Amino acid sequence: MFLTIFIYCALIGFVILSLSKAYQFAKMPMHSRFELYPVPKEAGGEGNNRGHYGGSYYEELEWYNKSRKVSHFNEIVDMMKEMLFIKILFVNQNRQWWVCYALHLGIYLLFAWTALLLVGAVTELMGCTVAAGAGGWGSLVYYVTLVLGIVGAVLVALGSIGMVLKRIASETLNNYTTPQDYFNLLFIFAVSVSGLIVWQADIGFAYGRDIFLALLTATPLQADLALTVHVVLLGLLLVYIPLTKMSHYVGKYFVFHDVIWSNDPNLKGSKTEAMVKEALKYKPKNSWSAAHIAGPKDKK
Repeated sequence: MFLTIFIYCALIGFVILSLSKAYQFAKMPMHSRFELYPVPKEAGGEGNNRGHYGGSYYEELEWYNKSRKVSHFNEIVDMMKEMLFIKILFVNQNRQWWVCYALHLGIYLLFAWTALLLVGAVTELMGCTVAAGAGGWGSLVYYVTLVLGIVGAVLVALGSIGMVLKRIASETLNNYTTPQDYFNLLFIFAVSVSGLIVWQADIGFAYGRDIFLALLTATPLQADLALTVHVVLLGLLLVYIPLTKMSHYVGKYFVFHDVIWSNDPNLKGSKTEAMVKEALKYKPKNSWSAAHIAGPKDKK
């Protein structure tokens, strides 16, 4: 039962730590806003959407006396472009994007693969066979799972090791890469390689459905050494990710919504005014200073 309990703990830990990280972001004091236009949530104006030319409701006469139009749909669409396709990196560093997106696309495919493993396990619990020659639904689940699993694992392996090599080869990237960054990428690479090693002995990913069957029925998981190593590494990675900068999958929403695209007016009696007053209560704790900024110890 060790592996079954370990997987339970890893999954629960990942969810709890991710929610905890989101809570921390949500409770942080007001950030210095960038207000980088175009702001996708801007509605109204020409074509009923100012976002396409980078306009703002501030450009209207007496805007403070008019009702503000906001499009959360446009904001979500633009945010999903970044989350699913890493749009900003593609636009600004196209050569870097290919390797980075290979890693992220592989992760997305493996999430879909995991969902299909669960579907396959439920299918087998209902008495249907999931296999190449099962026909119908069983064969469909088998082959889609096979394609997503192989392509996803290969992309993650190539993307993670590719980013390591690119950071080593590029003097610019190397200057901004910490030892933990290398460790994170090599950790992901090790998990993906261990998964490919397990897959070589079971090309149909039956072991994946067996894992979900064990979780759904709370029974011991029968695993050899290779599968045990892979499961342990993957479980540790799931718990480790929310504790590191790799938790940006949580933070991106807050960065875009509350920092980059936040352009709510600071009007008297508004929510923004209350947030500003609350933020002013925070005193700097650092003692550093620069030519243009005096630290707390330098102030008279």
